[in-house]
This record gives sequence, structure tokens and C-alpha cells, in this order.
Amino acid sequence: MAVERNMALTGQPPKSLNTIQKIGVLIGISGLLVLLLASFNLNLPNKGLWLTLSLSALTIGIIIFSKGTYDKKLEGIKNDAVWFNSMSSRGVLAWMAGIALTGFYIVLYFFAELLGLGQGVDGTNTGLVGLFDPLSRLLSGNPASQWFVYGTLYTVAILGFGVKFLMKYKHNRYEQLRTVSVMFFQTAFAFVIPELMARLNSDSFSLPYNDLKLMWPLNYYAFEQWRVDQFINAQNIGLFFLILAVLMVFVISPWLTYKYGKRWYCSWVCGCGGLAETAGDSFRHLSDKSMNAWKLERWMINIVLVFSVIMTVATISTFLGYDATKYWFTKNVFLISVGAFLTLLFTGILYFKRDQLNNSAIKGAIGFFILTIAFLVLISFVDLSQIQIQAKYFSFGLNDKSYAADSALRTFYGFGIGSIFSGVIGTGFYPILGNRVWCRMGCPMAGIMGIQQKLFSKFRITTNGGQCISCGNCSTYCEQGIDVRAYAQKGENIVRSSCVGCGICSAVCPRGVLKLENDSLDGRINSNEILLGNDVDLMDFVNNK
Repeated sequence: MAVERNMALTGQPPKSLNTIQKIGVLIGISGLLVLLLASFNLNLPNKGLWLTLSLSALTIGIIIFSKGTYDKKLEGIKNDAVWFNSMSSRGVLAWMAGIALTGFYIVLYFFAELLGLGQGVDGTNTGLVGLFDPLSRLLSGNPASQWFVYGTLYTVAILGFGVKFLMKYKHNRYEQLRTVSVMFFQTAFAFVIPELMARLNSDSFSLPYNDLKLMWPLNYYAFEQWRVDQFINAQNIGLFFLILAVLMVFVISPWLTYKYGKRWYCSWVCGCGGLAETAGDSFRHLSDKSMNAWKLERWMINIVLVFSVIMTVATISTFLGYDATKYWFTKNVFLISVGAFLTLLFTGILYFKRDQLNNSAIKGAIGFFILTIAFLVLISFVDLSQIQIQAKYFSFGLNDKSYAADSALRTFYGFGIGSIFSGVIGTGFYPILGNRVWCRMGCPMAGIMGIQQKLFSKFRITTNGGQCISCGNCSTYCEQGIDVRAYAQKGENIVRSSCVGCGICSAVCPRGVLKLENDSLDGRINSNEILLGNDVDLMDFVNNK
């Protein structure tokens, strides 16, 4: 084995691809070429064979390229030359990839007919969507949709780049375990099982598509009327999934977050996080770590969370009537109950956790709380379904239709947050903005779990300031934009609502300064942490800690 003699933290500029990497690129491009030809409506015979060859070539190409990249590396995690490589340093290749991915997402989301959806005889699929018909019929018995194409490519990306991640981080057990976990949950819970469940549907029985690991508020349509009706009509199994959805929100998720922080979901289960950690790993250092980005992050993610809460409450309230002589649990009783619950929760947090909240956080929380209560009051007096919004005023005259206000708001949320932010920008802009821009700025699930993690979780990252050499690797590769080094230099625990517990900061630390732990709530946040070198008895401090 070769001896690494270079001590530079930045590594060496990238060399030309070796033979194994070139073979991997060639195989991967051949698989991509099949998809490209299908996108241009080329009629490929035996679609099942061509689809198998394409997806296999993409996956095998990534694996072979990864083997050529990491197989002969010395122990330790390598991020060599990321700032020299055009793809990972916002160079020409990065912009080309970002534009291509974004363009594909836009076409897939809004112009699926261009990819062959329903463009054949009697509404059959052609083109790229038609290429995926054999796999869709094998799993669910139905022809493919653009969402099936999306889910398949999404899963293949996590599996292929997951193997790449495993090779790169082969000397770190924590990274190995959580990567296998996200690969499993995406493949089984988000892709295969929901498709197989569709086979249960018949004329008298229908279950909505249900990603078993997706929950509110990330699943913003969880309690839409059409979805709840379908669950109820599906009898026992539907009722089970409906009850499970409620338990996930109020019992399972809070308990797991208390025990392990938000990492149990964001880094071990979530499909968005899974894609960010695998396909997006090469771009984690591009996360904006400026103060302005942090301020924007706090406002953006909490605005989305508040909007998600308001729209969910408004949606559920439409199920309820006004006549108290028929039903005691009326719309207003529901809204008052929600307002009382939020008030008790908010005042309890402010009182019992006031030492862990700075003035800025308290002012922001009060503002968002007032906004939420104001909307609840508005909903109680105004039936949003009776207010009509003219689309022509917002579409430059291109759309003359009118929409009910509640439907328009839900559509806007699904379009703006669920499609544009999480899909087009959140994923398509990996090579430009980093791999976790959606998780940082827009995911309501990350927002609510972040609050729990900050105030009620045992999770923290402990640091040893005496061992820190200020190399900056931890901050550079923090995909959430946290200045980890600032905490490490002071020997201060890292307890941040945005931290997803990916553990990369600990993995890339050459001195073992950082450690992910789950302990008691005592001593998690010490704003007046004692610095090494101060005139104190350090052993007394350590023993008391």
C-alpha cells in the first residue's frame, strides 16, 4: 500500500480519471443514454429488458467509479480536492448539472406529457414514462405515472450513491449503519411496499398511496378530506394507518426525538435526508455558513412550519359542523381546543425553558404564536371555502378560473413548498447550494423536530477543546451550515435545532474531538462554558459536569 506523504489539509488537485473510474463513467453514461433516448420518444422494443439494462448500468457504473476512487485509499475519510473539482466547487460542470436536474424536475412535475404520460393509443404511456410501465405493472399492477418514474430514479440514486458512501466512509461504523438504514427505508417503506399495497385495491376497496415513514407535517396532505375518507372507507387496515399517522405525530416521533434527537429520522429514515446524504454527499461543503444564511434559515423554516400547522387545522375544521345540537365537537370547539393547547404549550415552554432561549428566539416565537392564533380566530369567523380568489390577477391573465380560498392556499402550499422548494430547488440545486438546503430552510418536519431537539432531547455533540487543532474540517463539511469549530475550540456542547446528527463532523475530525451522545438533559446547554486555560479547578468542573 502506498504511503501518503502529503500533509496538506486541502489535498492535491484532482488527477485524471484512472482506468476503473473511466469504465464506471462509460457504463453509467450508457444507462443514462437509454433513459435519454426514451425521453425523446424512441420506441424501444422489450421495454422491461431495456429498463433493467438502464437502471443496472446506472447503479453498476456508480459502484465501479466509487471502487476506482476509494478502493486503494488509506484509512480515514477522504474529501480530497473538492474545491479543485468543477463539479463540487460550483464550476461549469456544477452549473450544467444543476440546470439539467432542475429542468428535468420541472418537466417531470408540470409537463409530464412531454415524457410520454398518456400520449399513446387510448391514453397509454409512451416515451420515458412508458419505459417504466413493466416495472410498475410488476409491483402494483398499474401503468407507470410520472411519480413512479420519480420514485424509481430516486431509489436507484440512493442505492447507487449509498454504496459509494459506504466505500468512502468504510472505516466509520456509525456512517455505515445509518447509510444502510436510509437505503433500506427508502427501498422498502417508500418504494416497494406502497406499490405492492396498491394490488389490494379493487372497485370496493381503495387505499391511498402511503409512504409508511412519511408523517405530518412533512406529509402536508396527511389529513386532507379525500385522504381521510379513503382511509375510513378501507375499513380496518385504513383505520390502522390513520391511527398510526396520529400516533407518529403525537407519540412515536416525540419519544424518539427525546431519546435520540432528530437524527433518528433526518439521518436514518427520511428519504429527503437519504438522498442528501448519498447523492448529495459530494456537495455538503457548499452549505452557506454565513450569519445571514442562519438568520434566513430560522425565519424560513418557522414560516413553513406555521403555515403547515394553520393549513392542517383549517383542513380538519372543514370536516366539522356548526350546529352544537347535533354534534358537541363543532368547528369552533375544535379551534378553541387547538388554540388552548398551543397556548398552554407555548407558555409552558417560555416558562420552563426560558434559560435556553435568547431574546431573539423569544421575540420570534411570540411573533409566530400571535400569527398562528390570529389565523385560528380568522378561521373561526370566516369560512374560507366561501371566499373566491380570481387566478387571473396572479397569473398575468393566463388563468381565468376562480378558486376557493382554502383550496387555493392548500394548492399553493403543495406547489410552492412540496414541489418547487423540496423538489426543484432542494434537489436540483445540490451542486450550487449544497445538499441540505431543503432540510435547513423549508422542511416543516425538521422545524418541529428541531424545537424538540433543542429543548427536550438527550442528544448533543460533546467536544474536547483541549484536543482541537482548529483545522476547520468539522465546519467545512457540516451540511447544515453550523460553525462546529467555534464550539469545539471552547469545549462547548453542540445543541442546535438544525443539527441532523449525521456525524460527519466527528468522522472528519483528525483528533477525535467530537462525539455524538445521548445523555441526561442536565448540562446539555452551557452558555457560560469554562474555557481551558482559565483560572479554575478543571477537575471540579469535570466531576460536577
